[in-house]
Amino acid sequence: MSEEKRSLNFIEQIVEEDLANGMPKEDLKFRFPPEPNGYLHIGHTKAIGISFGLGLKYNAPVNLRFDDTNPEKEEQEYVDAIKRDIKWLGYQWAEERYSSDYFQQLYDWAILMVKEGKAYVDSQTSEEMRIQKGTPTEPGTNSPYRDRSVEENLELFIGMKEGKFQEGDHVLRAKIDMASPNMLMRDPIMYRIIYKTHHRTGDDWCIYPMYDWTHGESDYIEQISHSLCSLEFKPHRELYNWFRDHVFDYSKSELPLVPKQREFSRLNLSYTIMSKRKLMRLIEEGVVAGWDDPRMPTISGLRRRGYTPEAIRSFIETVGVSKRENVIDVALLEFKIREDLNKTANRVMGVLDPVKVVITNYPEGQEEMLQAENNQEDENAGFREVPFSRELYIEKEDFREEANKKFFRLKLGKEVRLKNAYIIKAESCTKDENGNITEIQCTYDPLSKSGSGTPESMRRVKGTLHWVSIKHAIEAEVRVYDRLFLDEAPDGHKDKDFMEFLNPDSLHTINAFVEPSLQEAKIGDRFQFQRKGYFNVDDDSTPEKLVFNKTVGLRDSWGGGKK
Repeated sequence: MSEEKRSLNFIEQIVEEDLANGMPKEDLKFRFPPEPNGYLHIGHTKAIGISFGLGLKYNAPVNLRFDDTNPEKEEQEYVDAIKRDIKWLGYQWAEERYSSDYFQQLYDWAILMVKEGKAYVDSQTSEEMRIQKGTPTEPGTNSPYRDRSVEENLELFIGMKEGKFQEGDHVLRAKIDMASPNMLMRDPIMYRIIYKTHHRTGDDWCIYPMYDWTHGESDYIEQISHSLCSLEFKPHRELYNWFRDHVFDYSKSELPLVPKQREFSRLNLSYTIMSKRKLMRLIEEGVVAGWDDPRMPTISGLRRRGYTPEAIRSFIETVGVSKRENVIDVALLEFKIREDLNKTANRVMGVLDPVKVVITNYPEGQEEMLQAENNQEDENAGFREVPFSRELYIEKEDFREEANKKFFRLKLGKEVRLKNAYIIKAESCTKDENGNITEIQCTYDPLSKSGSGTPESMRRVKGTLHWVSIKHAIEAEVRVYDRLFLDEAPDGHKDKDFMEFLNPDSLHTINAFVEPSLQEAKIGDRFQFQRKGYFNVDDDSTPEKLVFNKTVGLRDSWGGGKK
């Protein structure tokens, strides 16, 4: 086997085998079929990457098809958000389709199934049907309505469509095998009555097709060659094929290609909830501000937090395609955004927890502009000017009156270098009545200016601190995010609710000071705050009030225990 063949994942191998067995390459067609009942999350990016990745690999079309068969949960807002997220990830679909496009065709095929005795109207309650369906180890029993005549079934089903019955009065079921070991084959429901306005079809319909009846038939109508879905749908494949084969018999002269369903493992991420129902609960109970809250695993939340499409696509590529369920450490996702921003984000200085420094031998009223490199990883990033003056802010944690030899920041009687500036020495400090340090008095070496070329500028000291000039500093709101859950598997405990594992410290909002170059920063711009991490400008930011989100720290603070 060639090296190229060995590198193929199992789905690509399936496609290659189909091509080798005579499938024309122009028949290849894929789709991504989200339900518009919430925002896409990081788990969906795997399915997106697989289908659109195959489209790019084989130069084949990929449809975006919305599975909009439940008007009780679906909204246009979610349709718009899904489209926006897929475009942001860098993918483009061939056609925008909706399951609702096929409501009439699905109904017509259902009528044919009723006429052939392959479907019937059941009038049991949902509880009666649940009991009658049996268990995984015990066969089900036939519905008392299973042997209704074709004429009665047609009359009732048409009556369902015409709105003559209440919700729950009747359902249409396929007539398959109540003793099947696959419980999905035990006369599955095809249609139910729902009186709610649909976001596209309005009130045209009051019966809506179920997923299993809709999905394969939509694939067939669109002539999808490979219907790819996650492993939880593997038991559905038998039913997918059963429905597909029946409609193929009805229309094979018009639609020659018969789709095949294949399954891959879902993307499960540690410390993360993937259920849209549970994510909705976080919103409804006010734990987060909305679907795009930067703590949410939604694509819009990740985008708002500062993640890049490149980082997410690299993450998906690294995770790969497999048949076995596993849990991916969220640290890998954080590594990918850190890796990407290290190459692309300009370096700036921001002080998040300030304490005042006065350089006593620096002339009062004097100011100077210092040269600072924007990004040493990017030779085209250039330089910017940073103002320097007598009074500065540094981080409180960067000063101690006394410290051991392993503390390489500022301490009394010792020197550090200010980034892109001078070497300073701490001489004394001032405290308030509670013993908190309010000001540090320092002296500076005027010959030690970075880049000046003097011997003193080459003098090495062990510590380098970031800073901002107080006179020129811009006040900014900084939102420091942490993981939303403290438990590695917050929804993996049968005896506990996932809400019990919420991290009470998942968000801290602080007032910080940043260098004046950031005054021109635009929403979505990403930066490395030197020595602190990667940050981006939040959607709430205005020219009058800058707001930054912490995307990720410079190093993994969770691996091996949080520091």
